[in-house]
Amino acid sequence: MTGLPWLRRLSALASLDDGNRRRLFEHVCGATRAVSRDDAAMALGLPRSTASFHLDRLVRDGLLSVEFRKLGGKVGPGSGRPAKLYAPVIDEIGASVPERHYDLAGEVMASAIQDLMAEGGSPREVLLETAYSRGREAGSAEPQFLDVLMSHGYRPEADDDGGYSLANCPFHRLAQGHTNVVCAMNGAFLTGAAAACGIAEDRIAEDSREGHCCARIRPAV
Repeated sequence: MTGLPWLRRLSALASLDDGNRRRLFEHVCGATRAVSRDDAAMALGLPRSTASFHLDRLVRDGLLSVEFRKLGGKVGPGSGRPAKLYAPVIDEIGASVPERHYDLAGEVMASAIQDLMAEGGSPREVLLETAYSRGREAGSAEPQFLDVLMSHGYRPEADDDGGYSLANCPFHRLAQGHTNVVCAMNGAFLTGAAAACGIAEDRIAEDSREGHCCARIRPAV
């Protein structure tokens, strides 16, 4: 899940350590429509005040959203106050230390395989095109390139020459077993993100140093 920043994901996971809160989150995620406090309390056999407290905590932690709607199809004066309803912002959550983004790698690879099955072509070229396109999407969502890097787990650190090293690889385990594939995908993703942020694509360079991502950001000329 990438819908929440990494630190907020850790906080949300800690929040779900509470048994009642986790049960309520799972109940809301499994419902076909937004859930009221009364319905949630009745379904799980909890006091209404307990259900209300934990549901509102899940909202504060970014796991649920709130909407207000009159139930039973009644509208207009005399139809009563709108009910407070809860719906999932995301349906699953995960976090890792150090930060990893295997879901992103999976999305890129699955999309590339889908395109190959539909249209054929070179597996390498299709993978790189898909990763580049996904990088452009990420760069379009965050106008500052360093923000894009941090939100995807790269941990940029300033070099003495004015560039940046990437102190964390978001695809570490995959890269260990499939180095050529994953590093090529990673470079294409970063190049696409750089292009979307107005950064020259040739600033994305290889970095073979131990303990770093396989790419670095060269200084601007």
